[in-house]
Amino acid sequence: MTDLPVLSALWLLPLIGALAVIAVPPTRSAAARAVGLTTSCVVLILAVLCAIGFEAGAPGYQFVEEHEWIPSFGAGYTLGIDGIALTLALLTAVLVPILLLAGWNDTPPASRSRRTHTYVALILVVESMVMVSFVSLDILLFYLFFEAMLVPMYFLIGGFGRDAGRARSASVTFLLYNLAGGLVMLAAVIGLYVVTASDASPFSAGTFDLRAIADAAAAGELGASPGVLNALFLGFLVAFAVKAPLWPLHTWLPGAATESTPATAVLMMAVVDKVGTFGMLRYCLQLFPESSATFAPAVITLAVVGIVYGAVLAIGATDIMRLIAYTSISHFGFIILGIFAMTSQSQAGSALYMVNHGIATAALFLVAGFLVTRRGSALIADHGGVQKVAPVLAGTFLVAGLATLSLPGLAPFVSEFLVLVGTFPRYGVAAVIAASALVLSAIYVLWLYQRVMTGPVAAGSERIRDLVPREIAVVAPLLVLVIALGVYPRPALDILTPAVERTSVEQLETGVAAP
Repeated sequence: MTDLPVLSALWLLPLIGALAVIAVPPTRSAAARAVGLTTSCVVLILAVLCAIGFEAGAPGYQFVEEHEWIPSFGAGYTLGIDGIALTLALLTAVLVPILLLAGWNDTPPASRSRRTHTYVALILVVESMVMVSFVSLDILLFYLFFEAMLVPMYFLIGGFGRDAGRARSASVTFLLYNLAGGLVMLAAVIGLYVVTASDASPFSAGTFDLRAIADAAAAGELGASPGVLNALFLGFLVAFAVKAPLWPLHTWLPGAATESTPATAVLMMAVVDKVGTFGMLRYCLQLFPESSATFAPAVITLAVVGIVYGAVLAIGATDIMRLIAYTSISHFGFIILGIFAMTSQSQAGSALYMVNHGIATAALFLVAGFLVTRRGSALIADHGGVQKVAPVLAGTFLVAGLATLSLPGLAPFVSEFLVLVGTFPRYGVAAVIAASALVLSAIYVLWLYQRVMTGPVAAGSERIRDLVPREIAVVAPLLVLVIALGVYPRPALDILTPAVERTSVEQLETGVAAP
């Protein structure tokens, strides 16, 4: 297994699948969907095989592939995977077939139209680019796909949204924010190459090899002044903070999530945005450990503001989809808090939170999307008494909502608990304020459920259908994962913890005094 180019297959298969979908005749929309779903299922099987062959306690990256790419610039086609990348790749592989199934009817077939084909192909292209971002060990390769994934996401948001005009506006905002962040990162990538090409660096020439630069950074031998390293760190951080999204760079998210189809919104919040927090853990902390420690208090302050800000806005939201988008801002604050608290517990909690948030948010957003599609309105005031006419829909909505508020026994609780416990010894005030948001999360979730699902049946909600078998097949695996990881998170932690300890805490112990 380790001799096979499994990581290359992991990102090339979705790309090949996208081409196959486009090749399907225009009038055969069902066939295009079937090709996309089959491709994503094959990718899932491949990711599971990769997980089975992965040795959790083994040092370094596994399934490494190295080939020359641009040798004159020190750039190589280098792939490898550790526990963090593996779990996020698995999350992506699990969610994509579910999203394709959930969005089965998002693009009604039209004669001689390739609209369905385009939708399915774009989702597969996003999957491909996210996979490369997780497994790349070359900084230039990572950057190219980090930026390239904006293009298919732009068309998914703007071309298939709920309202054509607002969706296009939201997609432009999404593109401008993320493109601006990416350009800042490009400057940092070039600057990092210049640093590694200087006479003061331990390299004979410039390099984009993540492992080599990380080793030099951990040993304090990168050959650049603290000021230069701080500037480069901020360049990477800004791009990841926009993608994550970290307050106050989050403003593109509510509009994009609200105007997208539910499947696209989940793809964005549960998969694409994870590249931002993954980048903080993988690139900011590994390449710039001293700068990370220097700026940690500032980042933690922004994270805590985001936690409270997102929760307060969620309480005041009048649109179901926008409310859930605000909750994601709060949850991403927790993830970033744990990353920059820089303890083994907080960072393991953050890495686990990336997975748990993806699963819980996907479940809640998809069920909410089914409801909004049936009622024809996302306004909370237009709903009421849904549990009387659609009890299965209401029940799944409640479980997904309780997961979002981190009820003990459900997956997000474990990760949130680890983040807070790991943060408290080093940043006690931040941990206490963040913990207060747990009360706020209970308010926005339970109040939403009360207004939408209980009470008398609202006018227009009398004929809301309950979940159909296809929708149950979409939600059921997510709820099973939410409960399974909530009751028994050890398998995920066994994979994540060794990787987290190797990539960050160990460096702080050897090279940097933690704050």
